[in-house]
Amino acid sequence: MVDDNQIKDIIQVIKKVADYDFSDYSIKSFQRRIDKILEDYRLDFNGLVKRIYSSSPEEMEKLIADITVNTTELFRNPIVWHSVKYRILPKLKDNEKIDIWHAGCSTGQEVYSMLILLKEMGMLDKVNVYASDINQLAIDKAKKGEYIYRFNIEYLQNFDEVIRKNPYNFEEYNDVPYSRYFDIDQELDKISIKNEYKDIAIFKKQDLVKRENVFYKKFDVIMCRNVLIYFNLKLQSQILNFFYDNLKFPGYLVLGYHESILGNEVVKFHKKHYYYTKKLI
Repeated sequence: MVDDNQIKDIIQVIKKVADYDFSDYSIKSFQRRIDKILEDYRLDFNGLVKRIYSSSPEEMEKLIADITVNTTELFRNPIVWHSVKYRILPKLKDNEKIDIWHAGCSTGQEVYSMLILLKEMGMLDKVNVYASDINQLAIDKAKKGEYIYRFNIEYLQNFDEVIRKNPYNFEEYNDVPYSRYFDIDQELDKISIKNEYKDIAIFKKQDLVKRENVFYKKFDVIMCRNVLIYFNLKLQSQILNFFYDNLKFPGYLVLGYHESILGNEVVKFHKKHYYYTKKLI
């Protein structure tokens, strides 16, 4: 196990070599990722430092993918998606155009969940969907829209909970076939998003630490789920301020199921159910 000083050294080496700044990530979370990398790569601390210095750009992206957490799924935490479906999107339905940003989109399942929901609600033609992530490998996989079936089959239950069922009316059931949105090949162990949905979202690489709006617009909805938990309180505060500045009014911020706004930023948002709305201050 690497100690705190070694973690700080690794962070500085990565920053020097590749311009990724992990200084304000949660030390404990970062340490767990590095310990796993050392085990997987069969390296010690000095060996990892040497590897970072000698890495090609492609190898560095692989290392960044291993450091950052790319866990996501279709319609993760259906109860959160119920808030999106029944409380957020209906309030935007009369807008001429709607802009939605998925910050920290990982491999894209959440983005496609949104596209599916928008299609089912008859809103897809008026929505611009944007997505960003720190890691180019994750973005490339998101654009491809192909996933391992055995890892995602259980998440089709989430699809059922959000798309087929109505938690406010148990008698309602919408028999939406999976084949409307997915091509499933069990022999090849692959589930793929239908081609007509792969080119709708605009994906870009973005490091939230730098707080640069790579899309040059403000948003009606920002989805940033299970990202802030990997930052320390200082960086969380900076990112929340960045989100506040880039939300329209009224604007909606959706965080992870176990995430919440703490500190001075509390006064900038109203919490409602499983989402936040922007205050005018």
